[in-house]
Amino acid sequence: MTAPKELRVSKDRKLLTVTFPDHHPFELPAELLRVLSPSAEVQGHSPEQRVTVPGKRNVAILKIEPVGNYAVRITFDDFHDTGIYTWNYLHALGHEKEARWNAYLAELTEKGLGRDR
Repeated sequence: MTAPKELRVSKDRKLLTVTFPDHHPFELPAELLRVLSPSAEVQGHSPEQRVTVPGKRNVAILKIEPVGNYAVRITFDDFHDTGIYTWNYLHALGHEKEARWNAYLAELTEKGLGRDR
């Protein structure tokens, strides 16, 4: 996967727009990026260890830093910053946003958790 030609954080810091060459821009909410962080803290080291992260409705992006030529590290205002978002992962999130978001919402409901703190 080639690098995006643009990564743009909205003024309110709640939306990341990712534009890959020859693709329409993907709009990825900060909440989605945070709760689906590729970090070991969220994903664990196996599917059984994956954590459902509640209470992030109002999370915002503090900063984005490049990681080599293949990814970015996103720091959120809850100070989570251990996820490395590869170009492939951002591309997959863009294409699968609705399905992944609906699965997350179903998981919250199943576990009696919510989007608010």
